[in-house]
Amino acid sequence: MEQTFASSGTGPGIDAGKVAALADEVLDWRFKALPPEAWGLSVRDYLATRPALAGLGTPLLTLDAAAVDHNVRTMAEWCAKAGVALVPHGKTTMAPALWQAQLAAGSHGITLANLPQVRVARAFGVQRILLANTLLDPAGLGWLAAELTADPSFAFVSWVDSAESVRLMDEALRAAGAERQVEVLVELGGPGGRTGARGVEEAVEIAAAVLRAPTLRLAGVGGYEGALAHDASEEGLATVRGYLRALADLHGRLSTACSSGAEPIVSAGGSAYFDLVVEELAGLPDALVVLRSGAYVAHDDGFYRGISPLGRGAGQAPFRSALHGWARVVSRPEPQLALLDAGKRDLPFDEGLPEPQLVRGGPGLAGTAARITALNDQHAFLRDAGDLAPVGAVLRLGVSHPCTAFDKWTMIPVLDDADSPEPKVTGLVRTYF
Repeated sequence: MEQTFASSGTGPGIDAGKVAALADEVLDWRFKALPPEAWGLSVRDYLATRPALAGLGTPLLTLDAAAVDHNVRTMAEWCAKAGVALVPHGKTTMAPALWQAQLAAGSHGITLANLPQVRVARAFGVQRILLANTLLDPAGLGWLAAELTADPSFAFVSWVDSAESVRLMDEALRAAGAERQVEVLVELGGPGGRTGARGVEEAVEIAAAVLRAPTLRLAGVGGYEGALAHDASEEGLATVRGYLRALADLHGRLSTACSSGAEPIVSAGGSAYFDLVVEELAGLPDALVVLRSGAYVAHDDGFYRGISPLGRGAGQAPFRSALHGWARVVSRPEPQLALLDAGKRDLPFDEGLPEPQLVRGGPGLAGTAARITALNDQHAFLRDAGDLAPVGAVLRLGVSHPCTAFDKWTMIPVLDDADSPEPKVTGLVRTYF
């Protein structure tokens, strides 16, 4: 029997054997995080040598094992208590091992942003995928049609935001000889936002077009409130609430038209306003409310630290930052200027610059005047660290915005405790961007 996205499922939702096989990958020069001593060894054999952080070079990005575990469990428990489904955004990490941890904790599926990411997920046997985008590429739709035909247990849903996108999808799927209907959510946007119908009435007309398209099935409504606000000010929160109420109105207009035989889907929620999504949408009748938060798995020491609902008092312990950059002082050309060997190719910078936290094996930098003021491609400008950061010192850096951190690393070491004087490497997370 073919699955719909809203159907309840059993099993892990990912091919555990394929994830486990990542331990057999042979390490070499392709993985900039790892020293030559690791080359020629499998991931499993390298970890068996009990490597230490001190044996890795710089620049470097690491994950803290305990923080990742805490974040995954905390979000799963929060969603279970709120009575909503979690379909975390896999684009944040593009790491099948982390997707597996999220699914094992109770996630309903995995969200992705484009077709190449969907193909990675399918390569690892992910069985329930939400594409938070509109898929119009005819070749891609042909591939999707073949995947759905070959695997009746594969459940997939994507977005549409215009009658023209409905027409193009239907045309391409017919040409591909699609045997299963593709489930779609009508996307509601907002003024100044990204994609999405600009109003409920327009969205209702798009839904009517979906109902006329034989290759498509209306599964519900969705959108992204995070494109409409960027802070937790009263104005920002009011904008988000207004959008979510419009999404609830759209659900009310369309819920009886959804034809999947399962609960209509109402999907919203990144990692900044998921508490408001629950407050505004969780009580909707006959709806599967789906959160798509992704950044929570690593959290950060910047944007999400300042805006996360669990940092704003939404209940439960706050998330913990699991990502850290490590960079070495390579130059002190001026008394209050040090240059580090990590830059834009290594660390995120689009939602705030890295923050210096401590000198490895030495003093903490919190509360001092030390700060990163700029990044070049391969260097960071550290100012006002005084004598705390001599040439050769290695600094731990907090980073902001995990969505643009993981993509810079194909293999990320996992530490037992990033706060330890001598952290040990207990795992390696493989990414596929």
